Amino acid sequence: MIGLEVADLTGDGCITKAPCGGDKASPSPVDRRKQGMKRSVGTDGGGVPLGIVSAGANRHDSPLLDPTIGEIHQQVGDLPAHPRMHLDSGYDGQPVRTVLAAHGMVGEIAPKGERTPIQIGKRWVTDPASPDALPLGRPTHHPTSQVTPIAGRSK
Repeated sequence: MIGLEVADLTGDGCITKAPCGGDKASPSPVDRRKQGMKRSVGTDGGGVPLGIVSAGANRHDSPLLDPTIGEIHQQVGDLPAHPRMHLDSGYDGQPVRTVLAAHGMVGEIAPKGERTPIQIGKRWVTDPASPDALPLGRPTHHPTSQVTPIAGRSK
């Protein structure tokens, strides 16, 4: 598709409320076990949502990556050779690397156990697709912008 940045993809999950329940709702681990849903979103390099998969709120993000990539393929069709998938440290593991290899993707995954700056990779572009997005889905920062340290905080 013209205008999509499919050489760089991002993926992440978020938990949303499901007050009316439904077949995919489950107890939320972050909202006093009220009904909730997990939404896994895959976006292009510009933050355009390409694939969305829902599951129970108590599911981990990483098992939802394969169906999310499947939804991206269904929406976009053929991707360029070896697109990069930018993911956070929750996806750092061999099962995710196997899924990415099966889809011919290269993973840029934040390592577990290391403090990672928010600007690593291009993960931020998934945020506009989340339910807590800013008006008009504009990201709060851009990978080329300067990062100003907060006074009193060390790196």
